[in-house]
Amino acid sequence: MSLAQVLFYIMATIVVGSALFVAYSKNLVRSVFMFFITLFALAGLYVLALADFVAVTQIVIYVGGVLVLILFAFMLSGKETLDVIQHQKSKFISLSNLPAVALALLFFVVMVNVILKTNADGLTWIRQATNNTIQPTDLMTDNIGINLMTRYLLPFEAISILLMMALVGAAHLARKERGTV
Repeated sequence: MSLAQVLFYIMATIVVGSALFVAYSKNLVRSVFMFFITLFALAGLYVLALADFVAVTQIVIYVGGVLVLILFAFMLSGKETLDVIQHQKSKFISLSNLPAVALALLFFVVMVNVILKTNADGLTWIRQATNNTIQPTDLMTDNIGINLMTRYLLPFEAISILLMMALVGAAHLARKERGTV
């Protein structure tokens, strides 16, 4: 086993373990800090995959932006709000969660249907973009743009949805309750 494989398994274990801790932890502050570790380990996986630009973008956008925004939301929200959130029942499937679960399943069905029915290899502009080889004199930003809009379009869109959800969640946690000063 090579050193790269060992590093991959270590980073993957850190990512999965810390993500599970974030999902199942009852303490919100510890979850945020474990999310910090998850994002850094994910950036390490990007470095192992020779995607340096994506790794730096991961650190700058997620760790530098989203995570700091979430931390400020926790700091600006009152202790009562955090206590109420922390002591909520954690039933995944209940009558109140049914619309959210149904919407998530519908989104998943639509996404799988689009992936299965799309013939992306038949589009001429994708064939032209993927047939190019990278030369030492080429601009890497052009290649990043082509790959983001062809090969990595679905993860790129998923990341934008995740960023929007983090922003809405942080804004929801940071808002003041009605009737308080």
